[in-house]
Amino acid sequence: MNLPDLVRRRAARLGAAGTAWLSGLEDLVAELEQRWSITVGPPMAGGSAAYVARARDAAGRDVVLKIDPPDPELGTSDRVRVLRAACGRGYVRLLADDVQHRALLLEGLGGPLSGAGLVPERQMEVLCDLLAQAWQVPRAASATRDQAQQKAVELGGLVSSLWDRQNRPCSEHVVGLALEYAEQRRAGTTLEGAVVVHGDPHPDNALQVPVARPGARAGHVFVDPDGFLADPAYDLGVVLRGWCPELLSGSPADAVAKARGYCRLLASRSGLDAAAIWQWGFIERVSSGLYLLELGADEMARQYLGTAERLASIQWDRGRGASPGAAV
Repeated sequence: MNLPDLVRRRAARLGAAGTAWLSGLEDLVAELEQRWSITVGPPMAGGSAAYVARARDAAGRDVVLKIDPPDPELGTSDRVRVLRAACGRGYVRLLADDVQHRALLLEGLGGPLSGAGLVPERQMEVLCDLLAQAWQVPRAASATRDQAQQKAVELGGLVSSLWDRQNRPCSEHVVGLALEYAEQRRAGTTLEGAVVVHGDPHPDNALQVPVARPGARAGHVFVDPDGFLADPAYDLGVVLRGWCPELLSGSPADAVAKARGYCRLLASRSGLDAAAIWQWGFIERVSSGLYLLELGADEMARQYLGTAERLASIQWDRGRGASPGAAV
C-alpha cells in the first residue's frame, strides 16, 4: 500500500503496534468496504498521520475513508465525539465510525483552503469565521480548569524535552521565551473562557464543500479536530503559526511587520486578545519545529524554528501591541 512517507514514519515510531497496523491495513480496508458498502480508491498523497482514501458509497456519492494508527496522540475517540456533536456545523459530516479500529467514514470534500488561491489574510479571515462556528460544540459538564490549562502544560514539557533530545537545534532565548509564554498561557486560561477547540485549524484542514449546505460557512468546513478543552486563542495561535515562506522571504524586520499584521487581523476578526494569540503562535512554532525534527521532517522543522528565531526579538504588550523587548 503506497502510504505517504510521514504516515509510515509515524507508525514506525509506535513499535510493534505500528508495524501490526501497517501490515493489517489492507485487510481492514477490505473489511470496511464490505461493512459500509463502499469502494475504496488508493491512499491520498500528502498525509502525515493516518491512512486517508477517497471512496464511493452504494449510491455513488463521494466519501472519504480515514483510519488512524494506534497512536494515543491522535485521539480518535475525541475526534468522533466532536464530529458527532457538530452535526456538520463547521465540520465535515461523519457518516459512520468504528472507534475500535480508529476508522471514520466522512463526506467527500474538495480541495483545501490553502489551494484556493487566496492571500494569507483572506485565508485567516475564513479560518476565523469557521472557528467561530466550530467553537459551538458543547463541552463536557465535568470540564475543569486543569483540563483547560493542560495544553499549555503539555507544550511546555514538549519544548523542554525535545530541545535537549534534538541537541538544542535553536537558541536558548527562543526556548526560554516559549516556556515563559507557556506558563503565562497556563495561568491566563480560565474555565469560563475555555471552549472545545479544533486543535490544528491550519488551511490544509479546512476543505471546500462541493455543494453549498447548512453549516458550511464560507464554503469550507474543518476536518481532523483534536477536540480538547482550551483557550480559544490557542486555535488562532495555530493559525498564526503558519506562513513560514512569507515570514522567511524578506528581512527580519519584514517578518516582524507581517507577523504583527497577521496577529492584529486574527484578534480583530475573532474579538480575542492579541497578546494571547501571539504567545500561543510562538509556542506552536517552537514545539512544532522540534516535533518535526523528531519525525525526520527536517526542512519543514527548520522553517518553523527559523521564523521563531526571527520573531523572538519582540513580545506583545497588551496596551501597545508588538514592540522590541516589551513585557506582556
